[in-house]
Amino acid sequence: MKPNWYGLSVDEALDTLNASHERGLSRTEVEARRPEAGWNELAFKKTPAWVRFLRQFKDSMVVILLVTAAITGLLTALGSHMLPDTLVILGVVLLNAILGFVQEGKAEGALDALRSLMVPECLVMRDGELQRLPSRELVPGDLVILEGGDKIPADIRFIDTSSAYVDESSLTGESVPVQKSTQPIAGDNLVPGDQRNMGFSGTYLTQGTARGLVVETGANTVFGRIADMVKSADAGQTPLQRKMSEFVHTLIKAILAVGAFNFVYGLYLGYDLGYSFLGAVSLVVAAIPEMLPALVTAILAVSGTLMAARKALIRKLPAAETLGATSVICSDKTGTLTENRMTVTRVQSGAQTLEVTGVGYDVSGHYARDGERLDAEGHPALRALLEVGAVCNNAHLKDEGGGVGDPTELALLVSAAKAGITKADAHRLAEIPFDSATKYMAVLTEHGGRRFIAVKGAPETVLGLCATQLDADGRTVSLDAASYLSAAQGFARQALRTLGFAFKEVDADHVDLLHADLSGLTFAGLQGMIDPPKPSAIEAVAKCKSAGIRTVMVTGDHPDTAQAVAAQLGITADQVITGAQLAEMSPESLRECVKAVSVFARVAPEHKKSIAEAFQANGLVVAMTGDGVNDAPALKQADIGVAMGIAGTEVAREAADMVLADDNFATIVNAVEEGRHAWTNLQKAILYTLPTNAAQALLIMGAIFMAAFVPVFAERFVLEPIQILWINLIDSVLLTLPLMMEPKEKDLLSRPPRDPGVRVIDALFLQRVVLMGLMIAVPSFLIYHHFGAAAVVEGELVDPLLLTQAQTAAFWVILMTQIGYLISARSLFDSAFRLDPLGNPWLLGGIGLSVLLHLMGTFVTPVADAFRLAAFPIEWWPLILATLLPSFLAIETDKLIRARLARR
Repeated sequence: MKPNWYGLSVDEALDTLNASHERGLSRTEVEARRPEAGWNELAFKKTPAWVRFLRQFKDSMVVILLVTAAITGLLTALGSHMLPDTLVILGVVLLNAILGFVQEGKAEGALDALRSLMVPECLVMRDGELQRLPSRELVPGDLVILEGGDKIPADIRFIDTSSAYVDESSLTGESVPVQKSTQPIAGDNLVPGDQRNMGFSGTYLTQGTARGLVVETGANTVFGRIADMVKSADAGQTPLQRKMSEFVHTLIKAILAVGAFNFVYGLYLGYDLGYSFLGAVSLVVAAIPEMLPALVTAILAVSGTLMAARKALIRKLPAAETLGATSVICSDKTGTLTENRMTVTRVQSGAQTLEVTGVGYDVSGHYARDGERLDAEGHPALRALLEVGAVCNNAHLKDEGGGVGDPTELALLVSAAKAGITKADAHRLAEIPFDSATKYMAVLTEHGGRRFIAVKGAPETVLGLCATQLDADGRTVSLDAASYLSAAQGFARQALRTLGFAFKEVDADHVDLLHADLSGLTFAGLQGMIDPPKPSAIEAVAKCKSAGIRTVMVTGDHPDTAQAVAAQLGITADQVITGAQLAEMSPESLRECVKAVSVFARVAPEHKKSIAEAFQANGLVVAMTGDGVNDAPALKQADIGVAMGIAGTEVAREAADMVLADDNFATIVNAVEEGRHAWTNLQKAILYTLPTNAAQALLIMGAIFMAAFVPVFAERFVLEPIQILWINLIDSVLLTLPLMMEPKEKDLLSRPPRDPGVRVIDALFLQRVVLMGLMIAVPSFLIYHHFGAAAVVEGELVDPLLLTQAQTAAFWVILMTQIGYLISARSLFDSAFRLDPLGNPWLLGGIGLSVLLHLMGTFVTPVADAFRLAAFPIEWWPLILATLLPSFLAIETDKLIRARLARR
């Protein structure tokens, strides 16, 4: 069992790895450890491109389409002229295979991005000499030497540090660099953010110097374990993919069963083998929705485009629909729900507590007491406090906005700038840098010919250096440390990061600054800061509540801070669970925990993944946000992973399904609305297109059944397979696709999330299939018989042209009945009479173009010959056009009945 390296002293860590503090390892020792340690790199076997491409053909729908294409191809070879049928089917299959191949290729990008985090070279102590070596050669026990700006090449235990600060934001999510020390830390199951004497591969030193003992390399590092979790995380199928898979399996079984029955029935009636087989194939071609995969892809692509316009970039198309079923959004805090900019919101000066307005680097805020604005110019104690914060500061604000430096110090500069105070006029002479041991920073400055010492740090430490304080009028009075400590505790209860400030004037010839000089100071006051919630996030959380979506905060920040920010956002924050508590929970306990807890703090990468799994185990559809490398496993595990586009790492973006271009939680809510819109339009499209396929299948079935009794049906099917494919293509592209351009319904975010257990095949679906199958098939059946019966006399075909004209009339009837159904299908439940008839110009254009193409197929001889159609007498048109009404009236009547039943 490996030790908790952070819990060992420096000497214990060196002894455990049999390493030398001065000389490091020898080359012989390195080679002896190589077989067990391996190379310090992340190595994963990539799936060959050809394997990924072939995997696209495993889908049941694709298999049945390929079988159908093979059959139609065979019939073409036997002279049945079904080559166009074969080409259309193969084209659809190939298009979907290419789209799936491209999407799956993106999934491996997360591992590639993780590999890029490995450091190519580093400075190592070997055999008592400093050597620059490839980082992949490191083994546990090596000593690495780091300076400001260096990336840490492996997981290390710090054994020497000098003002060493490490940026761990990509791992822990904390935006402020962490000061490192060498002292052992007590506790079990500490998350990386609490291991202050450890350095982790892929993070980097922002300032100072350090020496570290390599304790883990390659796959055993924290980043290595994250890579393993990314690889093993099972994103699973999206709700849409699960529904479509179930639906396709059921549909295929039904179609094949009916096709086989028709084949056997044809033989039973005495038809020859070829005729019976052609009838069965025609039925299968009619019933299978060849364009359904392409239709779904197109609708999701359009939805993705609409989301991109609202700053949500979809990387994997199914995510566009998954968002509509989202029932839980697990969000990081920093930068997503908050501004990611520390902001001073409270100050204590001259025994007065003041509020500070403005967020982030906006210097247009002001100071107020009990809501009443104060003029800082008339408050000398406040100005003294702000001046100390401005001069005891190493950050710099930019004229064009933003700044350079520590976020805490930038917040102090902004708070001073709100009172018109800058540090431009102060000349720094000396500095005592902040140190975790002293807990303060001090500077010696000259301003207006006078010299001052300014100090900032932990309130209790700075107060201990003071003898006096400023009153409200800026006069020096005796120190009341208790009142300021009480105020600091009040700030802390509000999760404010609080600093104390003090100063004193020194002689004009004072040039050095020593710790001994820091006594007898005058306390200027307190400044409390926090990374405040985004106003848009507060509004978005409220929208989530009305939409039945639960917002959960999952952060690496301190529990008190997380709880305070969650309360401001409107997230239930009665209870906070930490990473240490999560580590002790069983999966069953965690599943119960997530039912009630909405704030998780101080979490590690594996915790975020476990939280996502727990919500999924409870039957919920989970969206998980993240920006760091540590978030990648959870992003991949969640039903939809959401990465930050601005502050996010490449690893997080590659693992995610969606990227926020503006890093704003509100954008997720906008995307959820678009996702619900996508599902609504997809449902409309499916409920429209599949009944039309059912109608064509009924035509073929009816023709075969009636062939024994009605001569005209024994001679020829109502529709030829090529005509069926033509109708399906026109229907999918020109009539069904425009449904996805229907305007967004206004109450999408006032409805509860869609139940992920809801199936495509439900009562409404079955009713529409049966109803519209009859409303489309029966008129076509009757028209074909009405106009074509005279073409067959006593079982002999006497007028082939008339029979072709009758087929053409039935061909037109299907279009008319589909248009009638389409007009009503614009809404699932609202009457078409309530919809704006011009509200969807795409639909009007699709209807117009469909009619034009049918006219071409009827009256342009080469096209008519190719599709086996023929022009018919003009006096047939009134009856054909009238067939538009049955399908329209049937659905409108159904909606009216449903509405009345709902009201009752």
